[in-house]
Amino acid sequence: MTRLVTKAAALAIAVVPLAGVGVAGAQTQAVDEKTGPVSFANIASVRIGDEGQRGGALITETQRSPLLPGQSKLGADRVSVPKDDGERATFGGHYRIDLGRYSPSQNPYPPGVPSRDHNVFAALQATTVPTAVAETNYALRDTWQSGTKPADNTVLVLEGAKTSVDCTGPAKLSAASAVARLWVRQAGGGLGIVPVPGGNAGLQLANLRLGPPGDVTNADQATTVSDLKLTRVAAFDQLIRQDGWRGGDHTAAAGWRVEITTHVKDAQGAALQDVKTTIVLGGVSCSIPKGFVAKAAAPAGGTAATQATVPTQVPAGYLGAAAPATDGDGSRVPLGLGLLFGGVFFAAVALLLGRRRKTGSG
Repeated sequence: MTRLVTKAAALAIAVVPLAGVGVAGAQTQAVDEKTGPVSFANIASVRIGDEGQRGGALITETQRSPLLPGQSKLGADRVSVPKDDGERATFGGHYRIDLGRYSPSQNPYPPGVPSRDHNVFAALQATTVPTAVAETNYALRDTWQSGTKPADNTVLVLEGAKTSVDCTGPAKLSAASAVARLWVRQAGGGLGIVPVPGGNAGLQLANLRLGPPGDVTNADQATTVSDLKLTRVAAFDQLIRQDGWRGGDHTAAAGWRVEITTHVKDAQGAALQDVKTTIVLGGVSCSIPKGFVAKAAAPAGGTAATQATVPTQVPAGYLGAAAPATDGDGSRVPLGLGLLFGGVFFAAVALLLGRRRKTGSG
């Protein structure tokens, strides 16, 4: 049986002008809000439910580039998902994604991985070229494992992860997803380094000691296992995003996509249900319209960039009690939009848990 949990969260975006950047007077005109060059950056987003079905998502603060040269940067207070009880209820209660600084007693990483601030921003350059970056260390924990220390519950670590996009022109789109080291919980219990997949190749792991994201009646920790697939985001529709997160005539996207299928079983090993969880870490994109030509950078001493103007019309979005139909691969979530400081508010709906399987063993 499918359980529905609905949560509306106002997530603010601050815009920082590129002070001191010289641009010619004609270049200070704001780009078009709906069709002009734009970029987005999101540190972590989660969908629970099979792709292609009606489902929901928990999406953290998404940064959108301003309409004048400047950048929108994620605040340092976002260090984990979930960050409060409301997000915890939406997320299911078992999983936790760490992505910022940590105290020594709450270290979720293996030895040698430093505590660091994340760097996540969407920017419009003085040339009106949109860019975006998301970089930090990510750790996925399963608190259902009840380890003594936070790191005892860590299943996957992306150390030194960085995703970036740049849309200089229709023929000059670039996207990159890199990671310094990849750690995975081994069969023997410890975290070990595994080779980082190259290009579009994915890393596939089977029978990990990883439970479902939320409670499932009669689920047994000893018999429940998960399969995990890690790939680079290769297309815009592979992002988990809001309606306000748009593409354009030419779009580049990057990110790390984690697909988990949890085979929930009871104490006798009988199958209860399969739960599908999709996580995108460091999702970024940039888009430009047809015929886009970057502006020439002015010499030093030109007019300084100013705060972006605030759009005046915002489309109403979906915030009902039942999840809407999705398109494509099920990654898009229609949501309500609002405005603050030249940025965009995003809200989220979430659907827990997966569809019930026929009872059996294996």
